[in-house]
Amino acid sequence: MTRRATGGRKGARRPEVRLPALEPYEGGGLAPDGDYDGLEFREADLAGQNGAGARFLDCALTGCALDGTRLSRARLLDSRLTGVRGVGTNLAEATLRDVELTDARLGGTQLHGAALERVLIRGGKIDFLNLRAAVLRDVVFEGCVLVEPDLGGARLERVEFVDCALKGVDLGGATLTDVDLRGAATLEIARGVDRLAGAVISTGQLLDLAPVLAAELGITVEG
Repeated sequence: MTRRATGGRKGARRPEVRLPALEPYEGGGLAPDGDYDGLEFREADLAGQNGAGARFLDCALTGCALDGTRLSRARLLDSRLTGVRGVGTNLAEATLRDVELTDARLGGTQLHGAALERVLIRGGKIDFLNLRAAVLRDVVFEGCVLVEPDLGGARLERVEFVDCALKGVDLGGATLTDVDLRGAATLEIARGVDRLAGAVISTGQLLDLAPVLAAELGITVEG
């Protein structure tokens, strides 16, 4: 259900993931273009495996290791990921729809060119998240820490940041529509402050960003 924010802006629609009774994943390794339906991956070591182009429908991944896991062009649908961890997970051009990602510990995750729709990212920490040229629609970041996320050239529509930290974000070339940044406890923009049109920020955030905005506009501020 669409939640309407203040000022006529549309709020993000959160996913409603209701998993059926799941069968345990028996191992054997991921396969390119594999089909995984109604499975529970619990504490599975998927590091270095190749699941490019695979489809995950009604799945739960809990406590899984995703170091260097190749999931480019994969489709994650109506699924829940909890406590996953890893460095260099490749989800380039993947599709995430109706997905909950909770308490993840990830670094260098590649999501460039990906499509995220009705996705909730709650808790955890993600370093150097690559979302260049990705499309984010109805995405909520809640209670998480994002260190130097790259949103260059991305399109964000109905995206909310709630009680989370955005450190060194790159918005160069990004397009924002109905993006709510007011809930970001930390908002540090390394690049692309001129792309904030279409976003809403708080008065305090405006004051914090004043030096960056002044520099962008070529304004000299002297006491």
